[in-house]
Amino acid sequence: MSALLTLEEAQARLLALAPQPALTRSGVAIAHGAFLAEDLLAMRTQPAADLSAMDGYAICGDGASGAKGTWTLVGESRAGLPFDGALKDGQCVRISTGAHVPPSGISVLIQENAHVDGDTISLAPDEQAPEDGRHIRKAGFDFTKGQTILGKGTRMGPAQIALALSAGHDTILHREKPYTSVLDSGSELTQFAADCQPHQIPASNGAMIAAMLQPFTGLVENLGPVPDDMDALAAALDKADGHILITSGGASVGDHDLMQAALKAWGAEIDFWKVGIKPGKPLMVATRGKGDERQVILGLPGNPVSSFVTAFLFALPLVKAAIGDPEPLPKPTYVKSAEALPAVGTRREFLRGVCDGATVKRAASQDSSALLALASSNCLIDRPAGSDAVAIGQLVPIFHLENG
Repeated sequence: MSALLTLEEAQARLLALAPQPALTRSGVAIAHGAFLAEDLLAMRTQPAADLSAMDGYAICGDGASGAKGTWTLVGESRAGLPFDGALKDGQCVRISTGAHVPPSGISVLIQENAHVDGDTISLAPDEQAPEDGRHIRKAGFDFTKGQTILGKGTRMGPAQIALALSAGHDTILHREKPYTSVLDSGSELTQFAADCQPHQIPASNGAMIAAMLQPFTGLVENLGPVPDDMDALAAALDKADGHILITSGGASVGDHDLMQAALKAWGAEIDFWKVGIKPGKPLMVATRGKGDERQVILGLPGNPVSSFVTAFLFALPLVKAAIGDPEPLPKPTYVKSAEALPAVGTRREFLRGVCDGATVKRAASQDSSALLALASSNCLIDRPAGSDAVAIGQLVPIFHLENG
């Protein structure tokens, strides 16, 4: 019997198959979550001119002739309405935050430190003149035209959207979100959760997986539930014409586990099957078609917790890689264990856990069908194969989850 693939081996092989949807351009304002397909260079300089950082008076020189610390008010510079002209020695203009500092303006005297007497502006008692450059945002201090402001692979969040717009971009280039199909199988499944008979189980895996992937993928079409029947599976698979197909259930080798056979009959080629993790050993990866028409198929276990864990470790990175995320795999953080943990056997274990920010403990149940315990968890505790027992207070790696 061949050795099981490690998590890293399986993830690397899957991500090497990630589809590459077409490149497209979208308006920056609606590009939240997209990954840049090219470096983004500034189309303008920000700020384009020296700007005031405070409300007050832009001053020139150390004061009027014979009246150090006193300036003559000659106008106003407002945000969007700059003063027309340059300042001469001993002159100043009223200025608001964000307004252009006129040529020859050397600093801004903030209004709290100014004494106003008609058109004469002087230092308030016990105040000193601001040093040169004080309260001025110099032209180009944020970025300059031609500068790379965001690198290829950057995910567009609120701050990145604001930066791209400020740099003069109306659109960005990114990959389209992959079209994804989800198919959960099993004769015990029913789509009618409110009218579930004793011999049935409400189908939940498809909706669970779709919700997990939704921020990173396009339309997620749920093709299930489908009974354990070759004809029914064939009919459902014929509807899966997108970039990615994710199946749940039927991937093992029991008498009624028909997914592998159905996929092969559909024209899929199995790339690998079985990974040395718990839960999630009967994970399967296959492809169908060639080149740009190739579909990637990810077969997840049917038990809901196993399906969730493998979707988190494999399906989520797959769709993130497809839209251009250069680092699609989840990243661990380390916290102290609030309880003793036993040694680990030959398969890497992912325990459902509850983290309070500083410590972590296991959820009440680790059974692969326990949805109540899963829904109360906010992380996975990573226990590599062969790990020694963990004492209370020892650091352990965890992966944070988003459960709603």
